[in-house]
This record gives sequence, structure tokens and C-alpha cells, in this order.
Amino acid sequence: MARYRVKAVVLHDAEDVVHSAELALFDALIERHDLVQLPVVPLVDPGSRFVSGHYLDEFTEAHGKELVVRTALGASLPSAGVGCAISRAALAALAAERGAPFDPESLTEDYELGLRLRMMGRRGAFVRLPAGPGRPVVATREYFPAALEAAVAQKARWMTGIALAGWDRLGWSGGLAERWMRLRDRQSPIAALVMAAAYLALALWVLLLLAHWLTPWELPPFGPVLNGLLVLNSVLLLWRLAVRFGFVAAAHGWREGIRSLPRTVTANIVAMMAARRALARYLSGRSQWDKTAHAFPHQVPAE
Repeated sequence: MARYRVKAVVLHDAEDVVHSAELALFDALIERHDLVQLPVVPLVDPGSRFVSGHYLDEFTEAHGKELVVRTALGASLPSAGVGCAISRAALAALAAERGAPFDPESLTEDYELGLRLRMMGRRGAFVRLPAGPGRPVVATREYFPAALEAAVAQKARWMTGIALAGWDRLGWSGGLAERWMRLRDRQSPIAALVMAAAYLALALWVLLLLAHWLTPWELPPFGPVLNGLLVLNSVLLLWRLAVRFGFVAAAHGWREGIRSLPRTVTANIVAMMAARRALARYLSGRSQWDKTAHAFPHQVPAE
């Protein structure tokens, strides 16, 4: 019987919509890179345009600019766990280092795998290439959770594995670019706390306005420093929303771009709820794998 030595292992979930040009792209690049990651495009559930749709917004930005910049800076490239190929040599090196290429104790093994490869001096590449002239990029498409509870459970696992347990397991190493990217990866619990404080302040401001309108009570004036901070933050918020709109509209049309603006609130709510769950589980030592329920597309999107 003939025996074959494979170049790489390709990771996918069973419900992924795999692009027909994917294997040819992996075959062309895997000899130059130990990890090749393709973009992931979430499919929006028509019955859940806000919860399932916020994944579309986040992945469009992450795989449209953030991972591109990360690759250009030479920082570690986290795997998305789907739509990626890992060279045989890299898997063998991981197995030699810790006894097995994959770690069943990790909540976010795909993320950690990319960072560990970089710590070993191996190269990863995020690849955005069109299938042909005028055609979309070669990417993996799949459904993400459409229910709030399922989205919170998934985001809590990601947050625990990357921001909390990931800090314990991987620490801090590498140059300035690598440390900066790890800081960005691990900021989500603090960001959620800041968002919760901001929404609370906004609610209190509305209550104070109502009290001002309904009673003789006068609102205390803001000082110049606070006024300056409010103006600066408003400008930064508008810029942030404009960037999100631009990336989503360019990739998925202006209608999804418009929807991405109110979906920012949905994403913030999911993040705050996930942060509470992640922190509670991490502090209690009960971090566990919350399996995500997956859905199979009824109709395969056109390539």
C-alpha cells in the first residue's frame, strides 16, 4: 500500500462553508509559512441580525485590518481554528516540545497555537487573496451563535482563554510589537468594565436631565477639563464608528454597514455579560469548555 507524507493539517468545523480554491492556496503557501490563516466570514442569521450580525462586524474588522497589521509587524498570528493550515514540521515541533501538538487543557487552543509557534521562531501568515479578478477573497464562511445566551457563553470562553488563563499560560515575551498585540488581546475584561461604567454614567446623565426638566433643580456646570474630555471622546467615538462602517460596507454592502452602527451596542452588551461570566469562572477556578451549538447553512453562499 502506498504511503504519503502530508505537507500540512487543515483545521475546519464540520459546518464550515469551505472555498473551492482553499487547498490550492494552502498548497502554494505552506512551504514558506508554518501557519496559513484565511479570513473567516460569519453568515448572518436573518432571524438574528443583531446578535449573529455583530460577529460579522467584528470579524470584518479583525480579518480586514488587525490581522493584516499583525502579520506586517511580525507579531504572532493567532489561529482562528478554522480556515487554517499548519505545517507538518510545526506540528512535530509542538509535539516534541510538550508531548502533543494540541493541548486539551486550553480553552482557546487555536489562539495559543499561533502564539506558541511564534515563540518557537516559526512564521505565520494571514492571507487575503481573491479567487480571481473581480472575485471575493478566498475565505471560510460559517454561522455563529444567534441567541444572546449562546453568544455570551462563547465570548466568555474566548475571554477566559485569551485574556485571563492565556496570561497565566503564555505570559509576556517577544519584542515591542508582540507585547503590544498581547496587551490588545488581553484588554477585553478591562474594556468591558470601562464600558459598563460609561453606560451607567449615560443612564445617570439621562436621570439628571429629567430631574432638571421636571424640577427647579439646576444641573451643575461641567468644567473645561471635563468638557474637553467629552469632546475628545465624542470625536474618537465617531471615528471608531466610521471605521467600522467603512470596513463592513466595503466587504458586505452599505446596508450591513448601516446595521453595524447600532450593532455596536449589541456587541458591547455581549462583551459586558461575557466579562462578568469569564471573571467569575476564572476566580472560582471553574473555567470549563462551553460547547458552542453550530448550525449548518441551508444554502451555500456563492464564491
